[in-house]
Amino acid sequence: MNERDYQRKKNKFLPKIHSWVQEHGGEPIIPFSCALERNLSDMPQDEAAKYCEDNKVQSALPKIIKTGFSAISLIYFFTAGIDEVKCWQIRRQTKAPQAAGAIHTDFERGFICAEVMKFDDLKDLGSEAAVKAAGKYKQEGKTYVVQDGDIIFFKFNVSVGGKK
Repeated sequence: MNERDYQRKKNKFLPKIHSWVQEHGGEPIIPFSCALERNLSDMPQDEAAKYCEDNKVQSALPKIIKTGFSAISLIYFFTAGIDEVKCWQIRRQTKAPQAAGAIHTDFERGFICAEVMKFDDLKDLGSEAAVKAAGKYKQEGKTYVVQDGDIIFFKFNVSVGGKK
């Protein structure tokens, strides 16, 4: 859509597209403006936020990404160290050892346990120590199904000599 139609949330083709999609499977439709998204991506983050606020518009990219992930049964989890945070994508219903394997095959092979906290708990409580103090830092085993947005520290041990 052009930026003006997107801002107004009106376009003469949308009702026809919506009807066709509903007749052929009913998948989600996410209207967006390539021009707006390009302009927003070219701006510094604070300037883009101000532009969106001033023009009563928002980027469709977060919704596109979430809907796309859901459509292909993907979720994400995080690993974090002192100097970096990483996001990993896995299939929904993946168990902890296989999620560890997304990082490195040795993590899956030598999986011991996964120490898990929820992102919302960390956000609400402010620190890993506070999450632990609140009893919301869990140690999970091989059958744990990773949840969307988990923050995980994997414990593993792979012997140097390998199998004999």
